[in-house]
Amino acid sequence: MTIFHIAHAADWDAALRDGTYRVSRRGATLESTGFIHASTAAQLDGVASRFYSDDSEPLVVLEIDEAAAAASGIEVRLEDGGGELFPHLYGPILPSFVTRVSTARFDCDGRFTVEGDAAK
Repeated sequence: MTIFHIAHAADWDAALRDGTYRVSRRGATLESTGFIHASTAAQLDGVASRFYSDDSEPLVVLEIDEAAAAASGIEVRLEDGGGELFPHLYGPILPSFVTRVSTARFDCDGRFTVEGDAAK
């Protein structure tokens, strides 16, 4: 299954240099939260609107191969987030788990748009 994580482009660029991505969600780290927040394709727009609509930093959407993460020893659990099950990764995201990186933004009408592949 593919799961998704919204990231600041600068944080993803740093992860490519450092070899791991350790941001749980906007303003929190894997170390402070204990896991990295993710979403399904159906949850992506809602998560973006709720947590990133006022964010002025460039965004990317990471598409993560759950099986690749599990094969590397990263547990992915579906856990309750306000009555809905969200995927959580219990460990860092390695660039090798990420199958696609797409730029994302909010359009002039406030809709979250994902804009094709960015360089991985």
